[in-house]
Amino acid sequence: MYVNPKIGLTFASGLRSILRQDPDMIMVGEIRDIETAEIAIQASLTGHLVLSTLHTNDAASAITRLLDMGVEPFLVASSLIGVLAQRLVRIICPYCKESYEPSDAEKSYFLNSSLITYHSSLLYRGKGCERCKGRGYLGRTGIFELLIIDNEIRPMITDRIDAQSIKNFAMSKGIKSLRMDGISKACAGITTLEEVLRVTQKDYANFFV
Repeated sequence: MYVNPKIGLTFASGLRSILRQDPDMIMVGEIRDIETAEIAIQASLTGHLVLSTLHTNDAASAITRLLDMGVEPFLVASSLIGVLAQRLVRIICPYCKESYEPSDAEKSYFLNSSLITYHSSLLYRGKGCERCKGRGYLGRTGIFELLIIDNEIRPMITDRIDAQSIKNFAMSKGIKSLRMDGISKACAGITTLEEVLRVTQKDYANFFV
């Protein structure tokens, strides 16, 4: 269903209409306001699987984004199952891919994090060729950060704990941040460390992971 605010067909009104058809699963293109958020949450509480998107920097920030919209913390805590943050990174061109010895600065990105062990002595990059038009990259893939809302996270939501504290707690339990997942892909030769730092630079200006 396409929304058209000019004729009164908004995300919220469209969602109400869909709910009357008793669906098993609902995909909401984007939660933009409190009305849409509340209807989506009520739908989830009545047994529907609801998938949607929010514009946030990372997975934990989706929680505070919903709270900032005005959704009650207990509703977020009781309805939210998980949040997957994602970014696209360019893939190293397989036709001109080469290995190289990383600089000390590049190695520090691995060694400075207690959550990442640097095993390989080599990283990878694309030299540039006709296939990739000299860019060194061909295609894209995702880097991901999955936050599962469990019985330890839910009380933090109801207590309105800030997003960074929730993220730090989740990472202490073993989740990978966007940057950590990207670095893993750089170690595997899928993308470059430079590309990972480029797409995560804004989010991680003040801290490594």
